[in-house]
Amino acid sequence: MHVTDGHEDEGHGLPARPHPLVHTRRDRELASATWLLLAAADERQAMREWAVHGVALLRCGILVSAVRIQADIVHRAAGAEDRRSVTEFLKEALAGGPVFYDGDGGQFCALTPVSTARMWRLSEAECLGRGTSLGVPATDLVDRDPRCTSFWVVPMGGPASLCMPGDVAHLVQTGRPAVTKRRG
Repeated sequence: MHVTDGHEDEGHGLPARPHPLVHTRRDRELASATWLLLAAADERQAMREWAVHGVALLRCGILVSAVRIQADIVHRAAGAEDRRSVTEFLKEALAGGPVFYDGDGGQFCALTPVSTARMWRLSEAECLGRGTSLGVPATDLVDRDPRCTSFWVVPMGGPASLCMPGDVAHLVQTGRPAVTKRRG
């Protein structure tokens, strides 16, 4: 008698090869978008805003907090201003956590856990938490787009894939202008 668990190669009695679990970038974008929409006051409206304008207003303090960092701070920390170098720097410095660029504000926005807003103490970068909203680009906007000035520099790796607050704080501290002491 041959016992099987139903995972055998067709008719050969050999265990079937496991199928690797592969997620395409598009799968990750859709999963991330679905998750982010939970922070929308009206999910359908947010979906329309993403489709038409490329950006939707999402509430902070529900799923995420967002740390807004002026571009000059990021550029100083990265030691570069070109997009490729800054992208690579952010990927490494924030361990692949999601960051988008807001061209209207000239700032980078790092998505962090909700708890970040309660403990954030660095005045050089604003942390948005409960009671605030943020224009977030559609998860598939990974380059400049005529619909809006925001795009993902480091796209979300999946739902709840966020930047660690300590990494974001370190980046801000590294890039903030040096304080010069006056001698008097």
